[in-house]
Amino acid sequence: MQRKTFNNIPLSVLDLAPILEGSTPEQSFKNSVNLAQNTEKFGFNRYWLAEHHNMPGIASSATSVLIGHIAGATDEMRVGSGGVMLPNHASLIIAEQFGTLETLYPGRIDLGLGRAPGTDQATAYALRRTLNQRVEDYPMQVEELENYFAGTAPVHSVPGEGLRIPIWLLGSSGFSAQMSAQKGLPFSFASHFAPDNTVAALNMYREHFAPSDILDKPYAMIGVNVIAADTEDEAKYLATTQQEQTLSIRRGQPEKLQPPIKNPDEVWSEMEKAVVEQSNSSPYTLIGTKEAVKQGLEKLLEETGADEMIINSQIYDHKARVRSYEIVSELME
Repeated sequence: MQRKTFNNIPLSVLDLAPILEGSTPEQSFKNSVNLAQNTEKFGFNRYWLAEHHNMPGIASSATSVLIGHIAGATDEMRVGSGGVMLPNHASLIIAEQFGTLETLYPGRIDLGLGRAPGTDQATAYALRRTLNQRVEDYPMQVEELENYFAGTAPVHSVPGEGLRIPIWLLGSSGFSAQMSAQKGLPFSFASHFAPDNTVAALNMYREHFAPSDILDKPYAMIGVNVIAADTEDEAKYLATTQQEQTLSIRRGQPEKLQPPIKNPDEVWSEMEKAVVEQSNSSPYTLIGTKEAVKQGLEKLLEETGADEMIINSQIYDHKARVRSYEIVSELME
């Protein structure tokens, strides 16, 4: 299937494999397969899944397993992690897992890496057995992973060794921007939930970028929340699901993805309403019709100079979610 572009840059898909209120992880995986198959037909470039743990509304905890499931259900679209939280794992395990994926689906697998635990402290302890890791350990762990792929480690990753799997560094601060630049790796900034730091991080990445055998110039991707619908009222209604999710996390009570609500004022306090309005006002959250989304994406492209955008759409109704990506695809050529 031919990949399309928006204003000459590719658009991609970020899927948190949401578990809907009243539904199950099994249905979540079926929805993810269907979304991947549809977005591949629509012309999107890549399909990334994110690692989270102890989250009742996110089913992508075993990220590499789900990547294989999605890759097996699609034909050409790149599939990968956005991202795998490397400190949760031994680097050798990730090299073997992604070496296996790349062997099964050659030329289609991306390995996006993050350094946050992707969860709470108790779960991080359950994942890591210890919380003694330091920030300084992450670059060493990335380098260890690179050595497994390069075949320069004392232990061999089989499969994995000798494979050129694209490694991306993900982040919501300047740390990963600077590290991506130093290593000459592609960089993906989590602007969909850390919008204020985006331009500064991208500038840091570009200013300090050192060409490598992987990239001869910087390549930066940004995250964008998009809730697109055929009418503005419908888009605003669908967007209340994402807003409910934001509030549940702020309350420290994460939950399954909730259905949209017609009168949010009956559910939210004035303080919570202000939080929602602030998130809605972010230029990296686009809610509306095709024309509104088009204008928003064009403005982001002008302000950030992004080489690619990855779109997250937390929509309760699966058909409406697919339709949102279809509307975005109508902006591509």
